[in-house]
Parts: sequence; structure tokens; C-alpha cells
Amino acid sequence: MATFCLKSTRHQHEASFLSACWSVTWWCTTSQRVQHNNRLKKQHGQSQVMEELGLLSSGPTLLFPFSFLCSFLSLTTALSAEMENFKSRKMFILVSSVMTWAMTKAQNPEESGVLLTEEQFRRRRPHPNFRKHNNVEKVVLELARGKKSKLVGYVVGSGLQYGKGENLFNYFFKESWLMQFPKVPLFGKGTNHIPTIHVNDLAGVIQNIVELKPKSRYILAVDDSKNTLEDIVKVISDTLGSGKINKLPQQDAIAMKAFTPGELEYLNINLRLDAFIIKDSFSLHWTSEAGMVENMASIVEEYKDTRQLLPIRICLAGPPAVGKSTIAEKLCSHYKIHHIKIKEVIEENLTQLKEIVNGSDPEMFSEEVATAAQKQLEQINKSMEMDEGRLSDHLVFDILKEKLNSQPCRNQGFVLDGFPRSYEQARLIFSDEDTEDQDLIPKKPVHNTEITPEHVFVLDATDDFLTKRALGLPQSVADEMRYTQEEFVPRLTRYRQLSTAEETLPDYFDEQEIHPQHIEVTTDDSEYTGVMQKIIEIVGIPKNYGPSAEELEEEDRKRDEERKQKETEEAADRKRRNEAAMAEMAAQYKEWRNLSEVERQEHELLEAHSLPLRNYLMKYVMPPLSEAMLDCSKIKPEEPVEFLAEHLLRNNQQP
Repeated sequence: MATFCLKSTRHQHEASFLSACWSVTWWCTTSQRVQHNNRLKKQHGQSQVMEELGLLSSGPTLLFPFSFLCSFLSLTTALSAEMENFKSRKMFILVSSVMTWAMTKAQNPEESGVLLTEEQFRRRRPHPNFRKHNNVEKVVLELARGKKSKLVGYVVGSGLQYGKGENLFNYFFKESWLMQFPKVPLFGKGTNHIPTIHVNDLAGVIQNIVELKPKSRYILAVDDSKNTLEDIVKVISDTLGSGKINKLPQQDAIAMKAFTPGELEYLNINLRLDAFIIKDSFSLHWTSEAGMVENMASIVEEYKDTRQLLPIRICLAGPPAVGKSTIAEKLCSHYKIHHIKIKEVIEENLTQLKEIVNGSDPEMFSEEVATAAQKQLEQINKSMEMDEGRLSDHLVFDILKEKLNSQPCRNQGFVLDGFPRSYEQARLIFSDEDTEDQDLIPKKPVHNTEITPEHVFVLDATDDFLTKRALGLPQSVADEMRYTQEEFVPRLTRYRQLSTAEETLPDYFDEQEIHPQHIEVTTDDSEYTGVMQKIIEIVGIPKNYGPSAEELEEEDRKRDEERKQKETEEAADRKRRNEAAMAEMAAQYKEWRNLSEVERQEHELLEAHSLPLRNYLMKYVMPPLSEAMLDCSKIKPEEPVEFLAEHLLRNNQQP
């Protein structure tokens, strides 16, 4: 028997469902097939269309998306026309949606808690936007008229699907994972009951229909859960986030771009359904029979695996002034993980404890939590009083472990900035054992894999390089970072002593088969380009949600600004180069003119030097001198030489 399966689960897990059904189905690319079918219909008629669709063969199941309603109606017409020519009985399965039940009321409105079942499918009333779906269901159910009919139709009313990527519920998973809000938004009251089914279980229902050919033609595919939307969102928040929800008006979902109006239609459904056929007649290997709330732990693991959401845990070690904090900030920005600086963690913890004790938000914290916070705050204050404002190591370690075990760090990961500093500190922080019973501690400590870094990078540089860098900082920065000469040198000395101890921090991680990578810092590159490239190459790609729409828009804006700035700078540079070239050309032209005059004079001089001396004298000296001598002989002055000189000067003619 060939099977034709039409899927009509708008906005739901199409890809996940298809993946789950792959063993029993074959996906047809609708746009290509519809065009091909129309062409065949014109050329060869209905029979050829059926043959091409695979309905006249014993081939696998064919899935056909509901969104192409016109093609579906043409198909059913063709099916009816060609039914007599079928060589074997065909099965037509429509995977529809429980939205065609959305407006169905109980027969007795006074009875509360009554479940709707497949037996009442003729009474179902669809959501106004799902009337076409309902009409299609009726068409499919009409296909199996008569015992001799070669075409049998089934309709599967699928609950809202979950599993794999959590398409419809992804917003709640994502907000819980990222924890951008203290409480996960829940739009509306959340008291409506939502029928659901895991995509794997829906695939199992389809497979059972193909194999068992049940008598009933309408089958509900929902799990046993009767959860409300609030139940579902609350358990998502408990498992992935803060455990708290914030009820907001439904219109905020659109304003916040959390859901489209079509998606809200699904989330507003309020139905209590009982799928007795799949319970009593089918042999299902359930993935999530009890529903989302009861199976949230496994669903979350499936969700993280499907979306490759894995924490990245990094530890940066190295001497002061080597650049740990700057590199940590860049890594946190690149991987969207949390920057753990021990001083800030302690300050944050103290602030939180004071807020709890002072009752700044009584709704968020119970009396028991407030009492525990008061006790912890007293311990911290007592420790600081006894040690001149310094917190004891075991309290520091407890605060740090609490931070590393927090949901944000467990979800996204973290970068430990310069802490721990020694083998013993690392053992006390990351060990899974009771450190008080030293006799039971094995030589190789068992570490807590949930908080232990998976990548360790030891940065280093020469003492001269580090000292020069630290002392070259502005005084205000040096004071803030404790890089003054009085503080920096002792700090660097202590680090070198710890680095040469019998058991060092890298030794601890080596024992855990987490082998540190040593990176030498040799240049004063403020961007640490080379170091970042090495670390990113080792750690790999980010394993978190990509940029949000707002972040992408901001990145586009920055790129546009950078492009415009670059174009402006290039234009100004071209103008400067052009002006410089013109000035150079003018100077060269002027110089060329001067050179030409000099060359002319030199040429005349050389020409003069090239004449024989007699010719020179005869041509240039003798004529004026002869005339002067004639005048001198006529006048016979008392000073003839002076007369000749004066005469020559007065009557000098240029050659």
C-alpha cells in the first residue's frame, strides 16, 4: 500500500518532524513538484500526474505541505478521478493541527474538567483562521467512501509540537538560557491548557497508522499532559533560567517581537484532549508520554544538543600586566560568556546578600532564603573584621563556586581572570571531594566537570617587558590596578615563586588531562591580535545563540559608519596627495626654468671659452680698446690710463 501524507502544522516543527519521520517518509519539494505536476497535467492528463506523484506505485510515504492549498485541492480531484485505475489501495494521511478544535466546547458546559476525544471529532469547531484546515480535513475523510474504495484517508490532529529545536517554544527556552531578564516573560495569564506532542512521538503515530491501518479515520496525536502555558514556561525557567516568570500583557509579545500574531494563536489555545486511540490501539515507543513538564530535563538536553548550545569554560593565568583582563574581555565578547574577576564576584555577592537581607524584593526571596543570606553575611563580616578587611580563603572559594554554579555560567560558560593562582586553590575550588577528610583524597583529585575550565591558557612575558609596561602606565591607572613600583615588583615576585613551586597551577590541570597552553606575549599590541587568534583557534567557534536582531542592526550601523569614515579618510588622503603632487609639479617647473637659465649662461660661457684667445680679443676687446686709444691720442690727457678706463666703462657695449 502506498501512502500519501499531507502535513498541515503551520509555524511548527516541520524540519524536526520530517527528520523524525525520515525512516518511513520521503519529502517532496513542493514548489518544484507543483510546477511539474501542472505541466504534466496539461501534457498527459490526471493519470500521469498520479503516476509522477508516486501514488500508483508501492513507493514510500510522500509528505506534501499544507501551505499549497490550491495544489492539494487539485490533487484530491485528480485522486478521485484516477481511483479506478489504482493497482493497489492507497493511503492518504493528513497531519493537521488541534487548532481545528480550538473553538470546541464541552457538550455540557456545566461539567468542568471534561476531556474531548476522537469520538467527538465531528463536533470540532476550528479557530477562525483555521477554517481552511478544517475543510481540508473533511475532504480527506470523505476519500474512503465504500468498502471497495481504493483510497483511504486519515486525519491526524497533532498537538503543538516540541522537541529538537523547540520552534514554537523557543522564545521561552532562549530567554531562560540567556537570562537577559531576571524573570522569563509570560504573555497573558497562562492558565490555558495546551495539548502538545513530541516530534518523535508524532512520527511514531504516523508509522503506526501506516503499519496498523486503524479503523478510525480521525486520530488525535497528543501526549498525556494537561499542562497550562504557565506550567510549561515555569518549568523551562526552573531548568534553564532563574526559575521565575513575569506575566505581561499579550500585546507586549508583539511589541517585544517575541511572537508573531500567528504564533500567539497557537499559544492561546485552551483545550483538554484525550487521545485514547494511540493509547489503546497503537504500539508507541514514547519519547515523552507524560509531556513537557515531566520530561523537561531530557528535552533541555535535546534542545541544547540540537542547537549546539554548550558552555565554554576558560581559565587565563599569567603574571601581572601580561594582559589577562583585556584578553578575557575580548574572549567574553567573542563567545558571549561571563567574565569572572574574583574581586567583582565578591562585591556582587555582598550586594546580593544585603539586598536579600534588607528585603528589597520580598516576592523573589522566601523567609528561609533571607535567613540563610543573613547568616552568610554575618560570617563574611566576621571574617573581614578578624583579618583587617580580608576575606578568608574558604569563604572566597565558596563565593566563587557559587558563581560558577550559577545558571548563567552553567549555560553560557565563563572566563576565569587570573584566579585560581596555585595548585592548592584550584584543588579546593574544582575538587568534587570532601576536602576535610584528607585520608580519602586520592593522588589524582576528581574534579567537578560542571565548573572546571576545559581550556587553560598560561600567558607569559619577560620581567623587563612586564615592568616596563606597568611603569609606563598613567599614575591613575597604575594606582587602580596596583601597578605602582611599590606594589608591582612584589606581585611579580610572588607570581614567579608560585610558578616554580613543587606543585603549580598548570600541574593541577595536567593531572585532570586538561593540558594548559602556554602563550608568550612579546609585543605591545593593545588588541592582542596574535594571542586572540591562537586562543580562538584552540577553543573553536562560539557555541551560543548568535547576535540578536538588534545586535545585528547595531553591527550593520557600525560597519556603515566605519565604511563612511574610511571613505571620508580616503577622499581626504586623495586630496592631500593631489595637492602635494600639484605643489611638487609647480616646484619642479620653477626649478626647471631656473635650470634652463643657468644652462643658457653656462652654454654661452663654454662657447666663449671655446674660441681661440686671439679671436676672442679681436672680437670683444680690441674694437672698444682701439677706439679708446684713438681718442686718447687725440686728446692726450695727463692720466691716459684713467682716461682709457673711463672711456671703456662709458662706452662699453655688450657683444
